[in-house]
Amino acid sequence: MGTVSGVDRSGFVGATLVEGDASFCVWAPARERVAVVLRGGREHELARGADGRFSGTVSDLGDGDTYRYRLDGDERLYPDPASRFQPDGPHGPSQIVDPGTFAWSDRDWSGIRLDGQVIYEMHVGTFTPAGTWAAAREKLAFLKEVGITLIEMMPVADFSGRFGWGYDGVNLFAPTRLYGRPDDLRAFVDAAHAIGLGVILDVVYNHFGPDGNYVPCFAKDYISTRYATEWGEAINFDGPNSAAVRSFFIQNAVSWIEEYHFDGLRLDATQAIFDSSPTHILQEIGLAARAAAGPRGIVIVAENEPQHTRLVQPIAEGGYGLDALWNDDFHHSATVAMTGRREAYYEDHHGTSQEFVSAAKYGYLFQGQIYGHQGKRRGTPGLDCPPQAFVTFTQNHDQVANSDSGLRFHALGHPGQARALTALTLLMPGTPMLFQGQEFWATTPFLYFADHDDELAALVREGRAASLGQFQSIAADPFLRARLPDPAAETTMRRCVLDWTEARTRTFATDLHRDLLRLRRTDPVISRDANGRLDGAVIGPEAFVLRFFGGHAGDRLLLINLGRDLVRRSIAEPLLAQRADRAWSLLWSSEDPRYDGHGTPEIESAEGWRIPAHAAMVLAS
Repeated sequence: MGTVSGVDRSGFVGATLVEGDASFCVWAPARERVAVVLRGGREHELARGADGRFSGTVSDLGDGDTYRYRLDGDERLYPDPASRFQPDGPHGPSQIVDPGTFAWSDRDWSGIRLDGQVIYEMHVGTFTPAGTWAAAREKLAFLKEVGITLIEMMPVADFSGRFGWGYDGVNLFAPTRLYGRPDDLRAFVDAAHAIGLGVILDVVYNHFGPDGNYVPCFAKDYISTRYATEWGEAINFDGPNSAAVRSFFIQNAVSWIEEYHFDGLRLDATQAIFDSSPTHILQEIGLAARAAAGPRGIVIVAENEPQHTRLVQPIAEGGYGLDALWNDDFHHSATVAMTGRREAYYEDHHGTSQEFVSAAKYGYLFQGQIYGHQGKRRGTPGLDCPPQAFVTFTQNHDQVANSDSGLRFHALGHPGQARALTALTLLMPGTPMLFQGQEFWATTPFLYFADHDDELAALVREGRAASLGQFQSIAADPFLRARLPDPAAETTMRRCVLDWTEARTRTFATDLHRDLLRLRRTDPVISRDANGRLDGAVIGPEAFVLRFFGGHAGDRLLLINLGRDLVRRSIAEPLLAQRADRAWSLLWSSEDPRYDGHGTPEIESAEGWRIPAHAAMVLAS
């Protein structure tokens, strides 16, 4: 069936062009006959293989030709489960796409590794008013200049409706027609590589979306009868006939790496990917994706709500060999520190100085202790995980939207606290992540939105209200419940579109992020990512210090005070001590007027220590 990027594609599902002919392959084990039906009614029977795959070659077809499948002679025609493009959406015909026609310019791109990355989560549909890959491409230079190194694109597998987050994808191989054509996505990745930015893709391998999923028409074995997820039926990775299902998802991961040159994947809600096989499907996906990348380096990030560190442990040590995990613990502590509120899943976090010191040193806060909110143990030991394996953030798509109004983190409390916690996020060990617009403190909210027909939209509306009902303040207030944004309303989605004039007018926030990321990147002490080069201590009711040890390059102190002015004649903490031949000097302050701060007093003097309220400072020895 030909090759892409030198990788043999024999046995790959979908339609593949080879010298003017199109080879088709689809798995339909419960069917006796499968025919490919072309535009104009031309029909070709496919040959059935022993493993339930139907395949065949049709002459005189090319890029852009459309087709559907007829199953067992039925009148109804179905799109290809492995379609590379659905020009009319999931219910329409599939289109043949030749990935070899795009003129890539990234031959010298060597890929990425996790160390040193600064991630930027992007929802293409609301990133710009146009909501396309072409429009998003125009903003890449700005992101690069701010200090972003790696874009994490929210899911783009095609889904029904005019808008959505992308987590209800049903055509897992097909970039959604809502943002452009497949080559527009390739052009975005190619342009990112040209200026030194990596791009990874968020993929959903735990369920199919509720509308437009025709996969069970070909094989009910795609769906598990042993498990269920909160979003619907689980995928069958370990039951009868699961070998072909595993192959389908592995091929999907490979296709994004090969055909679109993505620099890795973000795996959604891996706790809902159930697999009791000797080799977990996540490990196989990771190995296959790296093999597809060849000499290019890629990064694989996982979301895992129960915080299982096995995912990032080496395969030789019984792990799955992935690279990084989202760290919800840090987000929860930061949110409680900003708001003082501990409702729902925030109840086990207090936003204390000690939590931030522990997060900086060890990543997850819950590594096997009892978690009161769930009434069971949460997490597994990760004290030996490298710091960069934990992705730290104060915003992401879920957490911003999990409220009645979708307010951004900086709008939840005192701006000084927001600046201080931004400094902590961007300077502490770990891999920092920003959510789109965070770099200029966007005033636009981010809400949940999904375009469905009336019946499904009503169910989604009820489900969203029930989810937000876990917050007692919302559940107890009829007014708040009544004004929850309607996920199915286009106005809800439009409210979330970034206003890019703010990138020019809110320069105080952009300067804050740019300067912090420059410090993270260029300072010879803070930029080091080795274990054991940092320690921390609580120095006040809401204040703490992190000390970065730099050897001959000197040390750095990151002082964070989330409360009132801390004025002390003395502080009995050795981490504040100067080296014998050096003195502390101010290197950076969140109270710089350029960031809308109010100026920084002398931090240490003969009179003692004065650490201003709601502020962060970096001192150099």
